[in-house]
Amino acid sequence: MNDSGAAARPTAAPVHVVVVDDEPMVCAFLRSILAATGQVVVDDVAYDGAAGVEAAVRMRPDVVLMDLRMPGVDGVTATAEIRSLPEPPAVVVMTTFDTDEHLLAALDAGASGFLLKTTPPDRLVPLVVAAAAGASVLSPAALRRLRERGAAAAAADPAGDPELDALAEREAQVLTLVAEGLSNADIADRLYLSEGTVKGHVSRLMTKLNCQNRTQLALRAARPGRG
Repeated sequence: MNDSGAAARPTAAPVHVVVVDDEPMVCAFLRSILAATGQVVVDDVAYDGAAGVEAAVRMRPDVVLMDLRMPGVDGVTATAEIRSLPEPPAVVVMTTFDTDEHLLAALDAGASGFLLKTTPPDRLVPLVVAAAAGASVLSPAALRRLRERGAAAAAADPAGDPELDALAEREAQVLTLVAEGLSNADIADRLYLSEGTVKGHVSRLMTKLNCQNRTQLALRAARPGRG
């Protein structure tokens, strides 16, 4: 799911969030925006990556909003540490650095989202709720770059990749639609399958392609030859 297509989760249970950013004003702003609708509760804020990992362990949130550049432990390292925890929360990176280097580093570390700090405030709550539900949350620019990288990789290596080539036809179709940012429900509608069947395909794809989440599946599809 990209940041133009997220939808609010139809449940009264609030999403619990930890905010990690070295700018206190940014943390205060995010806390205010997220708390405005009652759908999100900010359990804690942290001002560096190490404190962010500690907060994630202590608070067990649904989502961590993670800055990238911070003193001490940076956001990529903190993301990897958080994602290695038992039953880890989703990590959504929020940054001003919109480059391939930062995007790929964050997603390789296990982040399920990559958003710019210019994301409209009224979109932030639905995106956090979507991330808590397991959706990929990518800015339009990030999603576009992943697709461009996938097209370039396919053109550069027409022989393809053995792991991707070994997928069953239906699995390959599901992977393609995951890489386009579609939800399980949308994929089910597109392929005339039940949502449960799509969920099973996605789970098996994560196992086969050694991916932690849907965003890494999208990245895997966009970068054949790199697991």
